[in-house]
Order: sequence, then structure tokens, then C-alpha cells
Amino acid sequence: MDESIKDCIPEMMSQEQRLVGEDSPDVRTYSPLTLAFIGDAVFSLYIRTIVVGQGNMAPGRLHERCSELVKASAQSHMIHGIFDTLTDEEKSVYRRGRNVQAGSRAKNATMSEYRHATGLEALFGHLYLTGQGERMTELVEKCLAYHSAEPERE
Repeated sequence: MDESIKDCIPEMMSQEQRLVGEDSPDVRTYSPLTLAFIGDAVFSLYIRTIVVGQGNMAPGRLHERCSELVKASAQSHMIHGIFDTLTDEEKSVYRRGRNVQAGSRAKNATMSEYRHATGLEALFGHLYLTGQGERMTELVEKCLAYHSAEPERE
């Protein structure tokens, strides 16, 4: 990717635009699966925005390019590459998401990959709900840089 993610994606949310207001429950008390639920959508939106920003293409090609980056095995690979750059709080959120016992798993992914991907999604959910848009952008940038530099081993 030649352009910075910051150039492709508008600030998704600033501290002043938090979805979870002062009267809302503390995000730290949210279930890891709830965080992963919203984090999955946020991460996917980042990826879709980046791919669309690379130029017009057929919907099938868009889907193919996005799917390669949002599938559980890719997300598992990415989190391993960026884990050491996370803050202690981010590592804690990731671990909570990774360790949750989900009732299902992704197609074409091992349980380990699925759990690591769920942890990454929980992290993105937490960052989104706490209004840390700049940090999300920074981590997506790191995820994609790592993914590009170190292809997944199948």
C-alpha cells in the first residue's frame, strides 16, 4: 500500500464522539463477545474502506480482497505480529476476547486461529467504543504492514 491508512480513512471516531455516553455502562464490563461483535464490523469497515480506496473494481474482486484480510487465519496472523506493540490494557482486552468460550468457530479456521481473531476483534471493539480512532488506525496500519511483510503460513 502506497498511501497511509490515515489518508484513506476519515477519523472514525474522536474522543468527543464516543458511542458509549456518560450514562452508559463501563465498557470494561462488556462481554468480550460483545466487544468482538462490534470490533468485527469496525475492522471490516476499515479493510473495506482501504480496498475500495485502491480503485474501482468488480464486487467479486472487492469481496475477494477484503475476505483475505478479515478471515480468522489472517487476523490471527496479524495479532501475533503486533502483540508486542499493544499497551497493557490492550493486551488485557485482547486476552479476554481470546479466552472467551464461543459456541461456534469460523469456517476454514482452526479453533486457535478463531480465538486469536476473536481477541483482535474484541480489542477493536474496545477501542471503538472508547473513542480511540487514532489508535485503531495505527493498529490497522501495523496489522496490514505485518501481513504484507510476513505472509501467512498455511
